[in-house]
Amino acid sequence: MESLPQDELEPIKKQLLERRSALLNEIRDELKRSDEQRYIDLAGRVHDSGDEAVADLLVDLDIAIVGQHIQETRDIEEALRRMKEGGYGFCETCGEKIVLARLQTQPTALRCLACQDRYERSYAQQGRPKL
Repeated sequence: MESLPQDELEPIKKQLLERRSALLNEIRDELKRSDEQRYIDLAGRVHDSGDEAVADLLVDLDIAIVGQHIQETRDIEEALRRMKEGGYGFCETCGEKIVLARLQTQPTALRCLACQDRYERSYAQQGRPKL
């Protein structure tokens, strides 16, 4: 398994490091904001159950956004680990090289396009509520 040439890897690594830094700043800022504007303060200012529902929704959205940022940070850390160990740029399913254009647009990609498509079709319904 021959890893990506250094001249192709460096710009992607730089992109990952910059995104990680931006995400960590966003997470820090969001947590700081939520600490300053606690749910109790927000709920204490509402006047009816509709306002309270909106306050609940805003708190839930803030938590969901932080969760997404944390997951993206983990994905970036994993990509950086693969770079260090020499496995970056290879599909975890079939082992073939992932096209450079895909890595440039989705630097945390784990799979080639064909395997990703099959993966999404296989697992598309997981985690969705069913009646």
